[in-house]
Amino acid sequence: MNLLKATGTIGGLTMVSRVLGFVRDMIAARLLGASHANDTFNLAFLLPNIFRRLFAEGAFSSGFVPLFSRRLAKGGEQDAEAFSNEILAVFMPALLLVTVVFVIFMPGVIALVAGSYRDVPGKYELAVELTRWTFPYLFFISLVALLSGILNSLTRFVAAAFAPALLNLVLIAALVIAPRNDDIATVRIMAIAVLIGGVVQFALCWMAVRRAGVRLSLRRPRMTPAVKELVVLILPATIAAGAYQISQLFYAFFSARLGEGALTMLSYADRLNQLPLSIIGTALGVAILPAISRAIATDNEAEAADVQARAFELSMLLTIPATLALMVAAFPIIGALYRAGDYSLEAATTTANILALLVTGLPAYVLVKVLTPAFYARKDVKTPVWIAMGILIASIPANFLLIDRIGIYSLAVVTSTGAWLNFISLLAILYARRQFRMPVWLVSRVARQLVAALAMAGSLFFLCSALADWFLGSSIERAVGLAILCGTGGIVYFGVAFLIGGVDRDALAALRRRRPVTEAEPS
Repeated sequence: MNLLKATGTIGGLTMVSRVLGFVRDMIAARLLGASHANDTFNLAFLLPNIFRRLFAEGAFSSGFVPLFSRRLAKGGEQDAEAFSNEILAVFMPALLLVTVVFVIFMPGVIALVAGSYRDVPGKYELAVELTRWTFPYLFFISLVALLSGILNSLTRFVAAAFAPALLNLVLIAALVIAPRNDDIATVRIMAIAVLIGGVVQFALCWMAVRRAGVRLSLRRPRMTPAVKELVVLILPATIAAGAYQISQLFYAFFSARLGEGALTMLSYADRLNQLPLSIIGTALGVAILPAISRAIATDNEAEAADVQARAFELSMLLTIPATLALMVAAFPIIGALYRAGDYSLEAATTTANILALLVTGLPAYVLVKVLTPAFYARKDVKTPVWIAMGILIASIPANFLLIDRIGIYSLAVVTSTGAWLNFISLLAILYARRQFRMPVWLVSRVARQLVAALAMAGSLFFLCSALADWFLGSSIERAVGLAILCGTGGIVYFGVAFLIGGVDRDALAALRRRRPVTEAEPS
């Protein structure tokens, strides 16, 4: 597998989805502002996505992909297909049951997560209504996770990576047809659109799996040995994923206490923070898990370590400049994207400050995505569980302690700090087990990338001051200002990185020739 090509495919299509997501948020910000209605939609959108990441993308994929890859390598496509059908037979009714239970008891769920909404007339009732529309999205998107696991194991990344873009296209269409000056009607249409988006994504991935030659069918649920093996693997991973997702619930819980617009501002800042995480970290995690799993299955520890090191290098090549750029240019970016219509200057300033704090943990977020496949490929899901749970337990009192002192910013500070503790813990354990150690060439490469990123940050700081008025000006001025920031930052960073050896020139040359990178040690 060509790691650069696979990551580029996944990351590029994820970028398409994220850009469409920003278009969606820009329209919503202008129509709804940092309002009660926007808060309720963001909560209704947050809850099914929390459980999606809890049951599907994180825990399920971490267990399913290594098992599917092992069966594919040893038993062939028929064995892998049979395994998939056994899992689907149990997975689908379990998802349906969870979805129905939550929809029925949604008033209690909203009361627990955002009970402070009761203080605003109609806000609690609207949150319950919207979440009942959005929560069935969980059923369809979790099935998409299973289908995506099959496609990724077969190194067919396109359909699974493009599927999220369909959701954003449906939401943009909903915003276009929504009535103006009626916030309640707008968020209701958006909630229904979330469910439609889940159905469309499922249809795309189902057709892609069939084109790949895998025939899935509904069967009677049975706890076969394969199902039991997967359950044993994903239960600890679910707890590990749950640690992070519970922290996301605290976003909703604490923001409900912070007044109108708090959840909206947190959500918009986190969307920008999640952009490089999704494009780089998630893409690399998806790309390297099958490769590491196959290397471990054939007892090739050297190859597994090499894949991990290359992923580490590639992730930092893109994440370090993204981090510094989002810190230095937080307000110009937020102002250009969201400050218009009903989204006030005060809301934009607060959102920018949240973003600047959140991205301090961005390199750690991405590296956790890079390191955890080393545990999952070896069927060790317990270690990430204990680390994640320990950090979660510590973060709860930290939030209660800081929220009265620094308000909404406490959530960003605690989240970023927890990400660094998670990364350091995972790296230390892999080092102690001799399963991954940073070679000298990797340390040198990352240090040079940091130097290039600091040069870029200096140029962006100057531009942000020189073009300050543009980022709150007309749409054309904002677009031109952002284009100048992005263009200048990219030229300075990659120019300096190339000159001082922060970029693997051999890998770039191989990518231009469209052939796999050789296995020789990087220069």
